[in-house]
Amino acid sequence: MRIDIAGTSLLVAIAVTNIASANTGAERIEAIAHERCEACHGQGGQGNNAMFPKLSGQNANYLVQQMFNFKSGARRSSVMEPQLADLSGDDIVQLARYFSIRALKPIPANDAPLATQGRHIYMQGNPASGVAACYVCHGPTARGGHMLPRLAGQHADYLELQLRRFIERSRTTDQTLMHSVATKMTDQEIRAVSHFLSGLD
Repeated sequence: MRIDIAGTSLLVAIAVTNIASANTGAERIEAIAHERCEACHGQGGQGNNAMFPKLSGQNANYLVQQMFNFKSGARRSSVMEPQLADLSGDDIVQLARYFSIRALKPIPANDAPLATQGRHIYMQGNPASGVAACYVCHGPTARGGHMLPRLAGQHADYLELQLRRFIERSRTTDQTLMHSVATKMTDQEIRAVSHFLSGLD
């Protein structure tokens, strides 16, 4: 049996080059995450400031969509737009994957009665006022899916802020369903649902 040493050597060289290129790409994305994202979103996207969302464990497709929204100006943010301005589409996809594969560490709910009320609203809504059950879209474990965000483990204050922005119509790039749902919620229901979700794993 004849072994094509030259051909085998070429394949090995190509494989090594591809591995080196992948490693370099991964290092570049990690550097971007550290230099541009960490100050607001925390190390690995774990979140150390409730004014900004946790990115760890978030659905990758949702992150890609939101980053493109910020980059295009469809979703306005004086902080996010310059951070994304020079990133390529592939950079954005890889950055989303970088955060999505990291395990999110929730903060256990510290107000059991409030969390219980929030769970009731999340799972059953409020038929009397027309508030829809949140789980219908975001799932029974609040992990979302495809283009819908994971809510489980997110900062309670951030979730509350976003619900209020839906009510104000200052957040306009997501489904209009959220506008109609949020406007029917009372302040107490918003706080309760946000508190419940923040403690979910």
